[in-house]
Amino acid sequence: MNVKDMGKGTLLEALGIEITELGEGHVTATMPVDHRTHQPFGLLHGGASVALAETVASIGAYALVDHETESVAGLEINANHVRPVQSGVVTATGTVLHRGKTTMVWDIKIVDEQKRLVCVSRCTIAVIKKR
Repeated sequence: MNVKDMGKGTLLEALGIEITELGEGHVTATMPVDHRTHQPFGLLHGGASVALAETVASIGAYALVDHETESVAGLEINANHVRPVQSGVVTATGTVLHRGKTTMVWDIKIVDEQKRLVCVSRCTIAVIKKR
């Protein structure tokens, strides 16, 4: 799976999200904190953090399914934003907590460049049978 090509022309490209590591049951991605990801008051937008978290969970889940017969989509996500960030790069690391036949649950932690927790999220992914 070429994740670089998957992001072209999508929200990933618009927000500058880059997948830096993809393994079985874990994913790491980075996102800049700049004009693309700021809220009006100059801080990292919570929605951008959630987009990063769901991206990590979705790509990680997609790597675990049979691409011929299955696809994935976000079903539910929650996030706690625990530290503001004004600039730099944030890194999200996702790990699968539950891998079922129809759903997966992912834990995602987003940290700043000093490895301080910025956001913690849990995302449920639906595993969808292709028609």
